[in-house]
Amino acid sequence: SLTVLQALEDGLKRAGADPSVKAVMICGENGKFSAGADIRGFSSPKRQGSGLGHIISLIERSEKPVVAAIEGIALGGGLEVALGCHYRIAHVKARMGLPEVTIGLLPGAEGTQRLPRLIGVPAALDIITTGRHIPAAEALKLGLVDEVVEENTAEAAIRLANKV
Repeated sequence: SLTVLQALEDGLKRAGADPSVKAVMICGENGKFSAGADIRGFSSPKRQGSGLGHIISLIERSEKPVVAAIEGIALGGGLEVALGCHYRIAHVKARMGLPEVTIGLLPGAEGTQRLPRLIGVPAALDIITTGRHIPAAEALKLGLVDEVVEENTAEAAIRLANKV
């Protein structure tokens, strides 16, 4: 939603300007990282510069490490947000994917460029074209996530952020 995008943008800008902040952790709520964009929002008027691609570029360009703490699901735009992060930690029960292709939509926030760079073209093409959900263990093998944990994902992400 526009509210979530604005909150991400505001948080990233505040963190970037605050010298006491050394790293940023992005997590979801209620056991889910993000199910992605609400397709009903596609017909809403666009606000200049506040789209998902803009936010992901802010994440990617951050001079401070940004860690995604993935619980539950990171689908569509949610996975694209995680791909923009410098590091990704997933809960063992998490699933990731780009399911919008199953309804005829292409990932629109450069996930089709970031995913192949991260895991290679053959694996990325499978994920991009099938829309299947990738379990955390497979995501780790592919290099999509840096670590899989059974404990609290946010705490694990904070530990990683403190290391880097």
